[in-house]
Amino acid sequence: MHIKKIFSTLAIIIILTGCSDTNKDGEKVNFDYAPNEYIIGIEPGSGTMQAAKRAMDDYGLHQTLTTGSSAVMTQMLGDAIRKKAPIVVTGWTPHWKFAKYDLKFLNDPKESFGKPEEIHTLARKDLKKDKPNAYKLLDNFEWTVDDMQEVLIDLNDGMDIKEASRKWVNNNHDRVQKMYEGVKVSNGELINLAHATWDSELASANVLKYILEDYGFEVRMMAVEIGPLFAAIAYGSADVTPSAWLPQTHKNYMDKYGDLIDDLGSNLVNARIGFVVPAYIDIDSIEELKDF
Repeated sequence: MHIKKIFSTLAIIIILTGCSDTNKDGEKVNFDYAPNEYIIGIEPGSGTMQAAKRAMDDYGLHQTLTTGSSAVMTQMLGDAIRKKAPIVVTGWTPHWKFAKYDLKFLNDPKESFGKPEEIHTLARKDLKKDKPNAYKLLDNFEWTVDDMQEVLIDLNDGMDIKEASRKWVNNNHDRVQKMYEGVKVSNGELINLAHATWDSELASANVLKYILEDYGFEVRMMAVEIGPLFAAIAYGSADVTPSAWLPQTHKNYMDKYGDLIDDLGSNLVNARIGFVVPAYIDIDSIEELKDF
C-alpha cells in the first residue's frame, strides 16, 4: 500500500480509538493525532532538534515537529512498529533502537543534518603535560557504533549501566589490551571524567571508567549537561570527556571553548542524526515527506 494511503487509514483508526499508552517514566504517550501531520521530536534544546528544525525549513515540510523527550519518542516508535503503523521520528545512532528495530534514516540530499559525525574525546589543555600516562590511554580509547549499541541494548533491557559496561569490557579483552599499548600501569592517579547525561554517553563514560580503573587509575565521574561539560573541560574542573559530537551537534560549544580545549580526536566514527522511519515504510528521502 502507498505510504500516503497508509497514513490516511491509520489516522482514521487512531482518531476513532483515541489510543494512548504510558512510557517507563510514567509519562502519558498519546496517539490521538493524524500521523501524517507530525514528526516526533525530542528535547527542544538538543542539537538534534536544531538540525531537525533546519530540515523542516530547508525542505518546506508541512508537518509539525513536536518537542518532548527521548523516552516519549522511543515509546511512540515502539508502539507504532508493533501496529505496523507509519511514524517519522528524529533519531540518532548509536542508539539501542537501531539494534532492536529495523529502521532507516531518510536520505538528506540538502545535508540539513550534516554529514555523519564523530564522537570525540576532549581534554583540558594541560592534561598531556600533567598526566602524560593517562593522556596516552585516553588518546588510545576507541570503539564502534555496534560496540556502543551492545551496551545500550543491555541498558534498555533493564541491565544497570555499570553492569552493562563491565560486561562489554570483559567481553572485549583483546580490544581493550590494544588501548593499553604504550601505557604504564598506574598507581592510583586520579582522573576527573565528565560526561553528558544521554544513554550513549553514559555508556562510553562507564566503559572508559572501567578501562582506566582496570589499569590502576582512580576515576571520579561528573555527569553534567553539555554546556557545563564544555566549560568544565575548558576551565580545568574536569580532565576529560568522551562526549563531544562533532563537527555539527556540539559546534556552538566548540566554537566558544575550542581554543581552551585539547581535542584528542574521535573515539567513535559514523555517528549520525536525522529523520528516521521503520524499514517497512515506503519512503527513502526527506523530500518525499512533502507529499504526505
